[in-house]
Amino acid sequence: MNEFLADAKKHLPTGYTQLAVIVDNLDRMVLVKDGDRTNYEEVFLDRSEQLQALDCHLIYTVPISMLYSTRTTDLRDIYGDLQILPMIMVRTRTGEIYDPGLKKVKEVIRKRVRQIEQELSLENGIFDSPNTLERLCLMSGGHVRNLLLLTQDAIGRTEELPITEKAVRRAITQARDTYRRAVENHQWSLLAEVSLSKRIINDDQYRSLMYNRCLLEYRYLDDDGEMQRWYDIHPLIQGIPEFKEAVAKLL
Repeated sequence: MNEFLADAKKHLPTGYTQLAVIVDNLDRMVLVKDGDRTNYEEVFLDRSEQLQALDCHLIYTVPISMLYSTRTTDLRDIYGDLQILPMIMVRTRTGEIYDPGLKKVKEVIRKRVRQIEQELSLENGIFDSPNTLERLCLMSGGHVRNLLLLTQDAIGRTEELPITEKAVRRAITQARDTYRRAVENHQWSLLAEVSLSKRIINDDQYRSLMYNRCLLEYRYLDDDGEMQRWYDIHPLIQGIPEFKEAVAKLL
């Protein structure tokens, strides 16, 4: 592998002296337990020397549940400071639309659309109205992959532009059903509690819900410049009957 990297460095653009490699999708590994140990520990801890042996800059994506486990300090000792990428905040902690985040999410779609269509307006050409676009963005929860999946599904349900409100609604319904099947019966009460408290307890039940993106993390800087974090359910879950029943029991 290092011979391959050495050859790749020969083709770096002028002014670049170091190669960087991003190893993506490791964060999507399915958790497998063998007694008290997991495949996460085997890959990132037991084989850390191999992961660090490549002669280049490296970025590894780690399952979010491992970063909230008792092994996170071991990861930091081996790899240095760990970076957790929060969602783009499209709503505030109290539920109001957060315009800077919403604009950023729209920008993500705009840049993707420009690759195939540069003339049409995003709000009234690609989508049939600003409200249709806004609804899709808000239902993504600021999760970029979910945003693109929803957009892709809505496009697939559209014979010709613009993307209609009906197509977006059907894409949302389909995605919501996927999330419904991802939640085990006893977890609805946990999701209901987080939706009200905006906090999580650092244990396996909540880590599991973060891993499958039923729970999302958001961050912001307060007036003193201190990092604050809060958690919420994925917006797609709000319309699921089991979730609504769990919330009603807490009110």
